[in-house]
Amino acid sequence: MAKMRRKGDLPQKTCVHCGLPFSWRRKWAKVWDEVRYCSERCRRAARAGGEKG
Repeated sequence: MAKMRRKGDLPQKTCVHCGLPFSWRRKWAKVWDEVRYCSERCRRAARAGGEKG
């Protein structure tokens, strides 16, 4: 079983669209280097050319 980590110990990035920080998630484990957006909503808004924030 994997060692438990505190959320504060996880890597963080800043969302390219909204500018808010977000933490690593297990579903992003294999593609963490490619993750740019904190959510599907921000990804869609950025692709649609929507306003920031």
